[in-house]
Amino acid sequence: MLQSIENRFRHRAKVNQSIEWLTDNGPGYVPRETVSFGGSLGLQICTTAPYSPEINGIAKVFLKTFKRDYAYVGDLSSADRVREQLNEWIEDYNENSPHKGLGMRSPRKEYRRENRAS
Repeated sequence: MLQSIENRFRHRAKVNQSIEWLTDNGPGYVPRETVSFGGSLGLQICTTAPYSPEINGIAKVFLKTFKRDYAYVGDLSSADRVREQLNEWIEDYNENSPHKGLGMRSPRKEYRRENRAS
């Protein structure tokens, strides 16, 4: 969790706003210590139902899109090379990639639009 926060928020160890951390009910995510640690980082730990068709569908669409738009055209010559490209791929997905469910806006553009409206 800490590494994710540091990568996403430019090496800060805590976020300034409440962010939902969506995960399954796996043993690594539900212990009180994990939930408490996430809370100390500014995360609100949210778990999905053991089987949720909606979340499962969203995950499948994300993976299909991510593979099609990034992995299949990226340099997959080694695990290290893939890891080097991941942040760039995720940044592009969130900043530039149009999403049908968001009116063909990227997630960040939609987020900015919603925040300007409120």
